[in-house]
Amino acid sequence: MDIAELNDLDIQAATDAFGTCCTSKTWIEGIVQGRPFKDVAHAQQVALDVWATCGEADFLQAFEGHPKIGDVSSLRKKYANTKGLASNEQSGVNDANEAVLQALCDGNNDYDDKNGFIFIVYATGKSAAQMLEILQARLPNDRKTELKNAAHEQSKITALRINKLLGLAS
Repeated sequence: MDIAELNDLDIQAATDAFGTCCTSKTWIEGIVQGRPFKDVAHAQQVALDVWATCGEADFLQAFEGHPKIGDVSSLRKKYANTKGLASNEQSGVNDANEAVLQALCDGNNDYDDKNGFIFIVYATGKSAAQMLEILQARLPNDRKTELKNAAHEQSKITALRINKLLGLAS
């Protein structure tokens, strides 16, 4: 799909399309209303502008659209509507050894228990070991800091997914 086709989608089709990029209903409604876009850069800026108006409940709703890093069964089952665009985002865990995968699993559980939401990181291009390092570095942070970190990472993930939606990334 190109930007013109995205602009021409009816509201339901646009809602469905953007729902594959981010699962926050507030964000989806805002970006759908932000059309028409002049170009991809404009779409990306609207996405960021709408995200900047979102609050904690919206962030948490968006985070729920992600599987835990390294949780392959969760990746298969959870939020099938994002599967097509999210499928390669955690490919760095595919070749990880069992110790790293177990440490990711344990760290994610600790992070979720501490913060009340899963660890969100822009995983594209990162190995499992790199994601584990990031997780371990962020785990000591307080919840407020992590909500901000996770929201920032979510915005990067959403930008990638918009590019994928428009056929600009694989």
